[in-house]
Amino acid sequence: MKVGVLGGTFDPVHLGHIAMAEEARKALALDEVVLVPAGRPVYKSAGEVAPASDRLEMLRLASAGRPYLKISTMELDRPGPSYTVDTLSAMKQQYGSKAGLYFILGWDSLAQFGGWRGPDKIIKMCILVAVPRPGFTRPDAEALEKVVPGIKDKLIYLDRPEMDIGATVIRKMASSGRSIDRFVAAPVAAYIKEHKLYSE
Repeated sequence: MKVGVLGGTFDPVHLGHIAMAEEARKALALDEVVLVPAGRPVYKSAGEVAPASDRLEMLRLASAGRPYLKISTMELDRPGPSYTVDTLSAMKQQYGSKAGLYFILGWDSLAQFGGWRGPDKIIKMCILVAVPRPGFTRPDAEALEKVVPGIKDKLIYLDRPEMDIGATVIRKMASSGRSIDRFVAAPVAAYIKEHKLYSE
Protein backbone atom coordinates (compact mmCIF):
# COMPACT_ATOMS: atom_id res chain seq x y z
CA MET A 1 0.00 0.00 0.00
CA LYS A 2 1.25 3.50 -0.85
CA VAL A 3 0.06 6.18 1.55
CA GLY A 4 0.54 9.91 1.11
CA VAL A 5 0.70 12.09 4.22
CA LEU A 6 -0.07 15.81 4.06
CA GLY A 7 0.16 17.73 7.31
CA GLY A 8 -0.63 21.34 8.01
CA THR A 9 -2.51 23.78 10.15
CA PHE A 10 -5.27 23.89 7.50
CA ASP A 11 -6.42 27.27 8.78
CA PRO A 12 -8.37 27.17 6.52
CA VAL A 13 -7.94 24.23 4.16
CA HIS A 14 -7.85 25.68 0.64
CA LEU A 15 -7.81 24.50 -2.97
CA GLY A 16 -4.00 24.50 -2.97
CA HIS A 17 -3.93 21.86 -0.22
CA ILE A 18 -6.36 19.64 -2.12
CA ALA A 19 -4.40 20.13 -5.36
CA MET A 20 -1.19 19.04 -3.59
CA ALA A 21 -2.88 15.85 -2.38
CA GLU A 22 -4.45 15.15 -5.78
CA GLU A 23 -1.26 15.78 -7.76
CA ALA A 24 0.85 13.54 -5.51
CA ARG A 25 -1.78 10.81 -5.63
CA LYS A 26 -1.87 10.81 -9.43
CA ALA A 27 1.88 11.22 -9.99
CA LEU A 28 2.88 8.46 -7.56
CA ALA A 29 -0.17 6.17 -7.82
CA LEU A 30 -0.90 6.52 -4.11
CA ASP A 31 -3.74 4.44 -2.69
CA GLU A 32 -4.78 7.23 -0.36
CA VAL A 33 -3.63 10.54 1.06
CA VAL A 34 -4.02 11.19 4.76
CA LEU A 35 -4.61 14.81 5.76
CA VAL A 36 -3.20 15.49 9.23
CA PRO A 37 -4.30 18.75 10.87
CA ALA A 38 -1.78 19.99 13.42
CA GLY A 39 -2.88 20.11 17.04
CA ARG A 40 -0.68 22.88 18.35
CA PRO A 41 1.75 23.91 15.61
CA VAL A 42 5.29 24.21 16.94
CA TYR A 43 5.83 27.74 15.64
CA LYS A 44 2.46 29.22 16.56
CA SER A 45 0.91 30.06 19.92
CA ALA A 46 -2.48 28.65 20.91
CA GLY A 47 -4.43 31.81 20.08
CA GLU A 48 -3.02 32.15 16.58
CA VAL A 49 -5.03 29.35 14.98
CA ALA A 50 -8.74 28.61 14.63
CA PRO A 51 -10.14 25.97 17.02
CA ALA A 52 -9.28 22.39 16.10
CA SER A 53 -12.98 21.49 15.78
CA ASP A 54 -13.46 24.14 13.07
CA ARG A 55 -10.32 23.20 11.15
CA LEU A 56 -11.33 19.54 11.28
CA GLU A 57 -14.86 20.23 10.04
CA MET A 58 -13.53 22.35 7.16
CA LEU A 59 -11.24 19.46 6.17
CA ARG A 60 -14.22 17.09 6.19
CA LEU A 61 -16.17 19.48 3.96
CA ALA A 62 -13.25 19.96 1.55
CA SER A 63 -12.53 16.24 1.19
CA ALA A 64 -16.16 15.11 0.83
CA GLY A 65 -16.70 13.00 -2.28
CA ARG A 66 -13.04 11.99 -2.45
CA PRO A 67 -12.87 8.60 -0.69
CA TYR A 68 -9.09 8.41 -1.21
CA LEU A 69 -8.62 11.48 1.00
CA LYS A 70 -8.58 10.39 4.64
CA ILE A 71 -8.32 12.54 7.74
CA SER A 72 -6.25 11.61 10.80
CA THR A 73 -6.84 13.36 14.12
CA MET A 74 -3.72 11.89 15.75
CA GLU A 75 -2.03 15.29 16.12
CA LEU A 76 -5.22 16.88 17.44
CA ASP A 77 -5.55 14.05 19.97
CA ARG A 78 -1.90 14.25 21.08
CA PRO A 79 -1.08 16.77 23.84
CA GLY A 80 1.69 19.31 23.32
CA PRO A 81 3.30 20.51 20.10
CA SER A 82 3.00 18.49 16.88
CA TYR A 83 6.17 17.02 15.39
CA THR A 84 6.24 15.25 12.03
CA VAL A 85 8.68 12.60 13.27
CA ASP A 86 6.18 11.47 15.94
CA THR A 87 3.27 11.44 13.49
CA LEU A 88 5.14 9.34 10.92
CA SER A 89 6.29 6.93 13.61
CA ALA A 90 2.66 6.43 14.71
CA MET A 91 1.59 5.96 11.09
CA LYS A 92 4.27 3.34 10.52
CA GLN A 93 2.76 1.36 13.40
CA GLN A 94 -0.78 1.95 12.16
CA TYR A 95 -0.21 0.89 8.54
CA GLY A 96 2.46 -1.74 9.14
CA SER A 97 5.96 -2.21 7.75
CA LYS A 98 4.76 -3.18 4.27
CA ALA A 99 3.09 0.18 3.62
CA GLY A 100 5.16 2.91 1.97
CA LEU A 101 4.71 6.41 3.37
CA TYR A 102 5.09 9.48 1.14
CA PHE A 103 5.30 12.75 3.06
CA ILE A 104 4.10 15.67 0.92
CA LEU A 105 5.60 19.10 1.61
CA GLY A 106 6.23 22.38 -0.20
CA TRP A 107 9.59 23.54 -1.49
CA ASP A 108 9.58 26.19 1.25
CA SER A 109 9.28 23.54 3.97
CA LEU A 110 11.87 21.30 2.32
CA ALA A 111 14.38 24.17 2.42
CA GLN A 112 13.95 24.25 6.22
CA PHE A 113 13.91 20.46 6.63
CA GLY A 114 17.37 20.22 8.20
CA GLY A 115 16.08 22.24 11.16
CA TRP A 116 13.12 19.95 11.86
CA ARG A 117 13.11 17.53 14.78
CA GLY A 118 14.71 14.22 13.75
CA PRO A 119 15.15 14.76 10.00
CA ASP A 120 17.40 11.69 9.82
CA LYS A 121 14.64 9.57 11.41
CA ILE A 122 11.99 11.03 9.10
CA ILE A 123 13.81 10.02 5.91
CA LYS A 124 14.15 6.46 7.23
CA MET A 125 10.36 6.23 7.57
CA CYS A 126 9.18 7.81 4.33
CA ILE A 127 9.84 9.28 0.91
CA LEU A 128 9.68 13.08 0.80
CA VAL A 129 7.51 14.44 -2.01
CA ALA A 130 8.31 18.11 -2.64
CA VAL A 131 5.83 20.28 -4.54
CA PRO A 132 6.31 23.83 -5.87
CA ARG A 133 5.41 26.90 -3.87
CA PRO A 134 5.16 30.19 -5.77
CA GLY A 135 7.96 32.55 -4.80
CA PHE A 136 10.28 29.73 -3.72
CA THR A 137 13.00 28.12 -5.78
CA ARG A 138 13.44 24.37 -5.82
CA PRO A 139 15.88 23.43 -3.02
CA ASP A 140 19.12 21.92 -4.27
CA ALA A 141 19.35 18.22 -3.46
CA GLU A 142 23.14 18.31 -3.10
CA ALA A 143 22.93 21.16 -0.56
CA LEU A 144 20.24 19.27 1.38
CA GLU A 145 22.41 16.14 1.34
CA LYS A 146 25.18 17.99 3.19
CA VAL A 147 22.75 18.89 5.98
CA VAL A 148 20.78 15.61 6.08
CA PRO A 149 22.91 12.76 4.70
CA GLY A 150 20.82 10.24 2.77
CA ILE A 151 18.01 12.64 1.88
CA LYS A 152 18.90 12.64 -1.83
CA ASP A 153 17.80 9.02 -2.17
CA LYS A 154 14.52 9.66 -0.34
CA LEU A 155 13.37 12.71 -2.26
CA ILE A 156 10.98 13.15 -5.19
CA TYR A 157 10.38 16.55 -6.78
CA LEU A 158 7.06 17.24 -8.47
CA ASP A 159 6.66 20.21 -10.82
CA ARG A 160 2.94 20.61 -10.11
CA PRO A 161 0.67 22.00 -8.79
CA GLU A 162 1.66 25.64 -8.95
CA MET A 163 -1.10 27.46 -7.12
CA ASP A 164 -0.50 30.84 -5.56
CA ILE A 165 -2.85 30.41 -2.60
CA GLY A 166 -1.98 31.19 1.00
CA ALA A 167 -4.07 30.71 4.14
CA THR A 168 -2.84 34.03 5.59
CA VAL A 169 -4.26 35.97 2.63
CA ILE A 170 -7.52 34.00 2.79
CA ARG A 171 -7.94 34.81 6.49
CA LYS A 172 -7.32 38.52 5.84
CA MET A 173 -9.83 38.54 2.99
CA ALA A 174 -12.44 36.76 5.10
CA SER A 175 -11.90 39.14 8.02
CA SER A 176 -12.55 42.14 5.77
CA GLY A 177 -15.67 40.60 4.25
CA ARG A 178 -14.21 39.96 0.80
CA SER A 179 -15.14 36.84 -1.18
CA ILE A 180 -12.82 33.84 -0.79
CA ASP A 181 -14.78 31.64 -3.20
CA ARG A 182 -11.85 31.40 -5.66
CA PHE A 183 -9.56 29.94 -3.01
CA VAL A 184 -11.59 27.45 -0.98
CA ALA A 185 -14.27 24.84 -1.68
CA ALA A 186 -17.80 26.28 -1.63
CA PRO A 187 -18.84 24.38 1.54
CA VAL A 188 -15.72 25.67 3.31
CA ALA A 189 -16.49 29.26 2.31
CA ALA A 190 -20.05 28.84 3.60
CA TYR A 191 -18.79 27.36 6.87
CA ILE A 192 -16.36 30.24 7.43
CA LYS A 193 -19.14 32.76 6.79
CA GLU A 194 -21.71 30.96 8.95
CA HIS A 195 -19.36 30.56 11.91
CA LYS A 196 -17.79 34.00 11.49
CA LEU A 197 -14.30 32.52 11.47
CA TYR A 198 -11.50 35.06 11.03
CA SER A 199 -13.91 37.94 11.69
CA GLU A 200 -12.31 40.82 13.50
